[in-house]
Amino acid sequence: MATEQKPLKITDTILRDAHQSQAATRMRTEDMLPACEILNKAGYYSLECWGGATYDACMRFLNEDPWERLRALRKALPDTKLQMLLRGQNLLGYKHYADDVVELFVKKSIENGIDIIRIFDALNDVRNLQCAMKYTKYYGGVAEAAISYTISPVHNEEYFVELAMRLEEMGADIICIKDMANLLLPYNAFSLVSAIKKRVSLPVHLHTHNTTGTGDMTYLLAAEAGVDIVDTALSPFANGTSQPATESLVATLKGTPRDTGLDLGLLSDAAAHFRGVAKRLKDEGILDPKVLNVDTNTLLYQVPGGMLSNLISQLKQAKAEDRYYDVLAEIPKVRADFGYPPLVTPTSQIVGSQAVINVLTRQRYKTFTKESKGVLRGEYGALPGKVNEEVRAAAIGDEELITCRPADLLEPEFEKYKEEMRGIAETDEEILSCAMFPKTAPDFLKKKHKKPTDPEDEVKTISVFY
Repeated sequence: MATEQKPLKITDTILRDAHQSQAATRMRTEDMLPACEILNKAGYYSLECWGGATYDACMRFLNEDPWERLRALRKALPDTKLQMLLRGQNLLGYKHYADDVVELFVKKSIENGIDIIRIFDALNDVRNLQCAMKYTKYYGGVAEAAISYTISPVHNEEYFVELAMRLEEMGADIICIKDMANLLLPYNAFSLVSAIKKRVSLPVHLHTHNTTGTGDMTYLLAAEAGVDIVDTALSPFANGTSQPATESLVATLKGTPRDTGLDLGLLSDAAAHFRGVAKRLKDEGILDPKVLNVDTNTLLYQVPGGMLSNLISQLKQAKAEDRYYDVLAEIPKVRADFGYPPLVTPTSQIVGSQAVINVLTRQRYKTFTKESKGVLRGEYGALPGKVNEEVRAAAIGDEELITCRPADLLEPEFEKYKEEMRGIAETDEEILSCAMFPKTAPDFLKKKHKKPTDPEDEVKTISVFY
């Protein structure tokens, strides 16, 4: 059954996605640094430590500069590749940025310590990946191009294989299958990995969660199919909405042809440190034990765990929690009308919010969010399936559709941001922060550059990012 006999490589997400998925991205740099000496010796393929929601959360909730975190981790992990997650042309924000901003952000990320950039697009529109991929390679980084995995009438194995082949043609160094909702079931993983390995010569990296309780089995079958790298999380922040546990997979493969070669003793020492961090976050009410539960509703509704939490929050605010299952039933309908976008940031929030509005107004598509109109107009890129034209007409009337790469319509904008932030941002990195988070970053920087920083300025609010 096995087609690949090399050791399976491990990317540990303990410094990024693990605590983003379980603890609202609230792990501090000071929580990470004491374990770095052990993590650096562990023999990981890479450590995912930056990007995603960490950038925003550092400034918004932890009173930390994300660039300073990256530099500190680079210094503390000299022998380990550092990896980040990037939303293609959206960078780490929620809109498309001009190419000059994308280029500078990629350049600065690599200069400050990132080795591997995992680049994805919520719609799998490869045009939205090309700029970030180009400059990742130009500035000496590894371009890991990601496929956002989902299930729909237009998403099947051949679709994903052809997408992987296209990404290889575009210059990807690694192909990532990004299964953000834990929908890739074990035997489907075996089949998909096998098919991609037959048609693509690049390493294949698989990312999943354990939301539905199938993650460990998915990794085992993918290992049998020859997957090169998988994402796991050290056990104190593993499973549930996070990744399967590193130690469990390492133990499972020990002595087999796919033996990871990682030292369980070192992993145990690192885990002992992070157990203390997890306890503090639980005591502070940030890490909710509910995130460790298996939720098979994800398989029924294809809604990522984080998106479910968002929906519950929206319905609570509207005092309409009793409409929860109505909203869950509405989400697949909205998704179909919108051309079957994968449900990942930002499309998961857009589809979910529209479903909530449809249910609460008791009249489908009486009101559209600005973002729904943008998706239907083509502002985010090409939708994978056929759009319901009646719904599109109701949303945007006779406005002209965007059929080109959306960023082609954007003029260079870094100098504009630089001028706007004069006196607030002192470096290119700080200007980039302000470009992506125009409310959060300037407030943070005003506090940062005020000496000394008043401890009372630190934001304590609890929130969740997806």
